[in-house]
Amino acid sequence: MKSLLVANRGEIAVRVIRTARQLGLRTIAVYSELDRDALHVRLADEAWNIGGAPAAESYLNAARIVQAAWESDAEAVHPGYGFLAENADFARRVMEAGITWVGPPPEAIAVMGDKISSRRTAEEAGVATVPGATEQVTDPERAAELARGYGFPVAVKAAHGGGGKGMRVAAGEEDLAGALEGAQREAQAYFGDPAVYLEKYLVKPRHIEAQIIVDDHGNAAFLGERDCSVQRRHQKLIEEAPAPGLTKKQRAALGRAALAVAAACGYRNAGTVEFLMDAAGDFYFLEMNTRLQVEHAVTEMVTGLDLVAEQLRVADGRPLSFQLGETKVRGHALEMRINAEDPAADYLPSPGTVADYREPAGPRVRVDSWVETGTAVSQYYDNLLAKLVVWGRTRSEAVDAAKRALHEYRISGVSTTIPAHKAVLDHPVFAAGEAHTRFLEEEVACDAQPPEAGAGQESGPALARRSLTVEVGGRRFDVAYWAPETVAAPGGAPRPSRKPPSRRPSAAGPGEPGMVTSPMQGTIVKVSAAAGTRVAADQPICVLEAMKMENEIRSPMEGELVEVRVRPGDTVSPGEVIAIVR
Repeated sequence: MKSLLVANRGEIAVRVIRTARQLGLRTIAVYSELDRDALHVRLADEAWNIGGAPAAESYLNAARIVQAAWESDAEAVHPGYGFLAENADFARRVMEAGITWVGPPPEAIAVMGDKISSRRTAEEAGVATVPGATEQVTDPERAAELARGYGFPVAVKAAHGGGGKGMRVAAGEEDLAGALEGAQREAQAYFGDPAVYLEKYLVKPRHIEAQIIVDDHGNAAFLGERDCSVQRRHQKLIEEAPAPGLTKKQRAALGRAALAVAAACGYRNAGTVEFLMDAAGDFYFLEMNTRLQVEHAVTEMVTGLDLVAEQLRVADGRPLSFQLGETKVRGHALEMRINAEDPAADYLPSPGTVADYREPAGPRVRVDSWVETGTAVSQYYDNLLAKLVVWGRTRSEAVDAAKRALHEYRISGVSTTIPAHKAVLDHPVFAAGEAHTRFLEEEVACDAQPPEAGAGQESGPALARRSLTVEVGGRRFDVAYWAPETVAAPGGAPRPSRKPPSRRPSAAGPGEPGMVTSPMQGTIVKVSAAAGTRVAADQPICVLEAMKMENEIRSPMEGELVEVRVRPGDTVSPGEVIAIVR
């Protein structure tokens, strides 16, 4: 193998390109019109335009990506994660074109990518699964029948998805129809398939996953586990390795179960088998991600392995670079996902322009990112800006390193999850290693980030936090101030950034308490209330999709919904009037 096309964008494309270059491979990037000047494009040896900004026109366009691989003489394709990484048809297309696929066999992707068939496979391998259905559910009445059998709460989940997308939780039967509809809609939007199924929603479990890798020479390795329990909206925010509190017996059982699932589906290359662990310490198979995980870096930090390099070795027909039993977990690692979201506003996505960016550095700190000062963070893609990864000899050392690194991190122009990470690391439940999947949303309070002028208004300048160094009486001070947000555009001319989002999804304009405005740029996917009807305060009016997340826009007051100005499919801008309540 001498050349590699990376069929992805953002920090994962940057991360794969760096390892490939280190191994002496010619690297080939693909990009959408919006990513023309992105970091992964500039790092690669060559780059190919694959279409417009919407993912469906570019990063989900399998035919165009395969064509780019063919035209660029790429010998292999690495899919990264997200987009087409777990698409069996895409893997087949790559292989049928005579190009090496850096991933598992398409048959294994198909079996494990379908959450229903993956449950059956795990059960056949003797691995316990979360109680649930092994059938697709489309009818609300059938869903209610199944849910009554499991007992509420239940989770409605996309059959062909992952990453918390296409998942809704119904606390009772009255919530089930809405959960079914929402999960189906999101599954169709993100994975091209509306199929969903039901399973029992375990209350306050821990989310533990096992990293495995298998080659074609009879080597199947369990590389330890990760704890991914700190989540919001069923999506991971902090991961760590090893999982705190696991006994040797539990760890060994977890590894055996993960490798049994991999063997049952004929798996090759790197993959992750995910489990939920209940209060009694029992594990239940959740799903298998047939790709590299976002959080693979913490496993690399504690094992010393480069998992992308191992993936390339396996895809090239070579054995793993280490002997089974040779790798040992040393120390402790934490990963914090730095997302463009506002924790003080229920993790509302925060697209915009990065006005200032400075990464932390120093001993035991690693940052995988794709942003720089001036980077535009678009509504079209996932809002992951960077991954901050730290290592310590002990868990407490790793936590201390994380706190120091977060203190150094500077990002302005968009809201980020950094305040949430600080709050989690200071929380006694996390310090004790007892976080569960509802811990962040139920027990962690995040202070509001500094207000920005113009928030929730139709006009007014956007302010982003900036810093200034002054010296008074021989002493140096770092002073925070707020100024109109501009960044340098190509050619040196100032370019205004986006107007910042409202702090509330139901924000009203100045002097108009019933004027409901859009908190950000996005697409209306559902209108929940009709003009002429009465609405209660906080009642959903519509659903806005932005940055691969759905957000309910709610009424700011009780009254008559006198006007609704949007329909499903409409694109709205920050501050645009959506509806009026009187």
